[in-house]
Amino acid sequence: MPEFVNPFTGMVPERKMTMEELVRAVRLDIAGELEAIHGYMAHADATDNPLAKAVLIDIANEERIHVGELVRLLSILTGNEDEFLKRGAAEVDTMVAKIAPPVQATAGGGVPSIGSLKSG
Repeated sequence: MPEFVNPFTGMVPERKMTMEELVRAVRLDIAGELEAIHGYMAHADATDNPLAKAVLIDIANEERIHVGELVRLLSILTGNEDEFLKRGAAEVDTMVAKIAPPVQATAGGGVPSIGSLKSG
């Protein structure tokens, strides 16, 4: 069930948004795209109809592109969003390094595959 939490849905405000309001609106737009992805993928997972599944996944992937566009816009508008995203990614990378063993190259120099991990 859609929730229209954006106060500007269906109408233009009496004035233009401030930069701070625009940044908040773009963040809300990102959340809306993520919610749409979740819904489309849940619907795709809930059906055995191959056409419906393919269409729903395709639409979800289009929404993922929209997220990328909005995140880039947010980065431009704020001037520092990329710094926070990089810091977050680095924190996860640090956790991965502590938890997961490093990936070792195979004899051919590539990343191990399922086949190369099988015992001979």
